[in-house]
Amino acid sequence: MRRPLPIFYNALLLTGVNLLLRLVSTIFQVYLSGRIGAAGIGLLQLTLSVGAMSMTAGIAGIRTATMYLTAEELGKRRPGNVIWVLSGSILYSILCSGAVALCLYHLAPTLASGWIGAAEATDSLRLLASFLPVSCLCGVMTGYFIAANRISTLAAVEVAEQFCSICITVIALGLWAGNDRSKACQSVILGSCAGSVLTLSCLVILRLRERSPRGIPISIRKRLMDTAVPLALADDLKTGINTIENLMVPKRLSLFHGASDPLALFGTVCGMVFPVLMFPAALLFGLTELLIPELARCNAAGSRKRIDYLMHRSLRLACLYGTICSSILFLIAPELCQSLYGSTEAGTYLRWFSILAVMLYCDIITDSMIKGLGQQKASVRYNILTSTLDVIFLYLLLPRYGILGYFLSFLVTHVINFILSLRRLLKITKGKLSYTTPALMVLAALICIWAASHLTSPWLRAFAFLPMFLSLLFLTGVLTKHDIHWIKKLLQGI
Repeated sequence: MRRPLPIFYNALLLTGVNLLLRLVSTIFQVYLSGRIGAAGIGLLQLTLSVGAMSMTAGIAGIRTATMYLTAEELGKRRPGNVIWVLSGSILYSILCSGAVALCLYHLAPTLASGWIGAAEATDSLRLLASFLPVSCLCGVMTGYFIAANRISTLAAVEVAEQFCSICITVIALGLWAGNDRSKACQSVILGSCAGSVLTLSCLVILRLRERSPRGIPISIRKRLMDTAVPLALADDLKTGINTIENLMVPKRLSLFHGASDPLALFGTVCGMVFPVLMFPAALLFGLTELLIPELARCNAAGSRKRIDYLMHRSLRLACLYGTICSSILFLIAPELCQSLYGSTEAGTYLRWFSILAVMLYCDIITDSMIKGLGQQKASVRYNILTSTLDVIFLYLLLPRYGILGYFLSFLVTHVINFILSLRRLLKITKGKLSYTTPALMVLAALICIWAASHLTSPWLRAFAFLPMFLSLLFLTGVLTKHDIHWIKKLLQGI
């Protein structure tokens, strides 16, 4: 019997689950937009931005640190040390998330009125604060299960969490919130918190039932701090700046002469366009969740060939998939957003951002690989630089160019971040990439987009594009028989 490549089989499983959850989430976002409108979605996005900043500060890098350290111990064949990694991670998480939760609860009125600009968001922020430690502990347990290759178990729990969250939210919206956008925000947050409680309970019970070996006590503090603190700094700074950015965007947009409703415009881009843009990336998120522990294990074991193989194969997959998604979204954007949201404006903006999907998807893979290879401090530097530039560009461009300024800022900062991350990855792996392949992919995509655009039906355009594109790649040698054989080998094991 052939021995499969565990990371790719597990990635396929996570891909299926992520796609399902992302599809459900997107459908639910459409439901919410119809229930509370673009302005309500804008208020929800601003509230969740503050919540995301608090969540990031509370988790303080511990999810990735737990994943990385657990994978290291397993890679060095020391499973008895995992319990000490988990003990240190849980204590770290409780201290950090508890402190952040207290601050958020007491500062909620100030944040709601001063930052969000809506005092009605106070109760939503306090609800987030009450369940913040639970959500952060979920991150610890999720990191452990990914590193331990308990993917099927984690996938089942994630599906249950999403189902629980949506059910609680829908019930609260129907029986309590009505058309009140403040109560609607609280309903969404309540559903999310209920899902976190369910996830934490399930994962803790499953871990206790493992009866894993217990090694002699070891000191984990220094390794934990060396891994978690740089990640925490990077995540906190990036999320903090992103929160400032999100809160600043409607205010700066209001200075643009063509913006009649800045909050609704912000809700259209962030609450409608971005969920659709990043929905296909669920396939890659399954891979990135596994790349960090897999590369950490390979790095600990000194498997340079395996690292090189994973780097080239993952980037090639991301580039191919990103090009396909970018092209199809560009071809059907207006009709897709009209069907989902009844908004032609959202379709226009989705077409703008769809051309960036190739770079965004490749950046997702690249970022996970440098983290898996222990380059957290480099990630800190890049995130600080690009996030700061983003705020500066938005402050300057939004009053003059409106939403076009938002797009230009997004483009420039993400290009810089991707180039820096890719350069770092190639430096530490001493690998080399051929830029002929991605260039041919993009050229083939442009030709096929031009050909498919002559069809009147958007769905015919999408279905016609894929066979034309793959055929052209095969004829030019970009897609080889070896690639097809590799895909078949993977699918045979399912």
